[in-house]
Amino acid sequence: MKKYLLLLGLTLGGGAVLSSCESLLDVNTDPNNPITSTPNFLLPGIISQGVQTQMFTALTTTYLSQYTVRKTPASSTDQYNLTNGNSTNTFNYTYFYSAGNIPTMSAAAEQEGSPHYVGAGKILMAMDLAHATDMLGDIPYTDAFKGAQNYTPQYDSQESIYQTILTLCDEGIALMQKPAAENFRPLYITSPSISGDILFRGDVQKWIRFANGLKARQLNHLTKKSTYNPQQILTLIDQSMTSSADDAQLQYQTAVAPLSGTTNIFGTTRNNYATATFSGNIIRYLNGSVGSAAYPGVVDPRLPVMATATSTGNDPGVAQASTANIVNGYTDFYSSWYARDLGYFEVLTFHELKFIEAEAAFRAGNLGRALTAYRAGIRAHMQKIGGGGSNALPPVTFPLISQVQIDTYLSSPAVAQNEGELSLKRIMEQKYIAMFLNPESWSDLRRFDFDQTIYPNLKYPNNANSTLAAKPDLKDRWPRRMLPGATEVLYNPQAIAKLFSEAGATSNDDYVGKPLWWDRP
Repeated sequence: MKKYLLLLGLTLGGGAVLSSCESLLDVNTDPNNPITSTPNFLLPGIISQGVQTQMFTALTTTYLSQYTVRKTPASSTDQYNLTNGNSTNTFNYTYFYSAGNIPTMSAAAEQEGSPHYVGAGKILMAMDLAHATDMLGDIPYTDAFKGAQNYTPQYDSQESIYQTILTLCDEGIALMQKPAAENFRPLYITSPSISGDILFRGDVQKWIRFANGLKARQLNHLTKKSTYNPQQILTLIDQSMTSSADDAQLQYQTAVAPLSGTTNIFGTTRNNYATATFSGNIIRYLNGSVGSAAYPGVVDPRLPVMATATSTGNDPGVAQASTANIVNGYTDFYSSWYARDLGYFEVLTFHELKFIEAEAAFRAGNLGRALTAYRAGIRAHMQKIGGGGSNALPPVTFPLISQVQIDTYLSSPAVAQNEGELSLKRIMEQKYIAMFLNPESWSDLRRFDFDQTIYPNLKYPNNANSTLAAKPDLKDRWPRRMLPGATEVLYNPQAIAKLFSEAGATSNDDYVGKPLWWDRP
């Protein structure tokens, strides 16, 4: 061996031997674990983890919005006893798994000349920031995503984050409008394996409609602000989703055992709701007993799809017998269309935008447009969840909602029939039903100060958080924000201390009750 190496050195020269030895000794690069990637392999994880962020948030907000309650309360979320752990995944999945990977993907896409990937990154960054700020308030942005250069980013104000969201959407739309021919790489790739855009399968028009819809949603949060502009929202609605086929959602298609993360977070495999049941609040909407404004005898045909015909619900903070509301051996929550293991998680839907349109048009005085959008939102939601379907665990077959049932319900007293019958209450009660389990409902409840003239079925919990319950005005007793994630409390304490100081909060429980920027006049 020495002889052959010597001959090689004499033949090629010392420099060549050094170069060859360096190549031979470069054995620490694992071809199965690359340290760089093309954008099509980064985008699916950014999308799925961004949606997963919202799923984890929903494990808390379904209780805050009184869609679900605990069967055996024990200082839990439905009594508004929140912890930093409730929001750790909301923060971590945003910054470490979804948004944190967008700069890397965008840099790779810019280098190779794929502007559609850069546009998707901007819209997804807007989606991630929108969700995080609406749940948490002030969050890092300008000082974030710098890795080892800065582990303790300062927090941007929510007002500035909102402007960033709008700007990112506009920039993303402009990039999505570039011709496909100007892109080095297709946005959606199916062979030899699927990669790229798993949200809209490369349909840039759906990305554009999603971005405009996201802008409309965020601007509609500003109903307490003097800058609220309903006409601006209506213009964006016109440029947004045109049917439920445009819905921004992920559907689990194959369960990969034993990874529960490959199934719906509301499903039986992940089993997050084993100790929960439906709230009396949502059941009263569906069975026709809506508080003081009941529609007696009108049972919503969505009841056996969203729950079961025998579901009674429960009030927050009230103990329930362990055998109550059990269907096929499972808590009745798992009889819901929304709790299918291979179900959807909806990020932004056509039916939500119809209700946003109805509210904005109502506030603008355009009652005709408001009524049309309101009724279209109800119809779209009923058609979407009423198409039937099944779930492996437990064995449930969901009933179809026929066109006759839809038409009958739309002509019933439970639905406003003319402009004179329409009100914000009628709009928001139907939106509340259609937004079942979605964290966005908590934003609506906060905007309306949990007003029981708008939401007559809300029940202030028994044994609620003592700090909140001690407040003299009922509207101030409800939770208005989640706590900072536990990782931030541990590793970025100065920024968290500043958050508490600026909010005027003296404790975690006090902080939870402080309204966000958009939740104040």
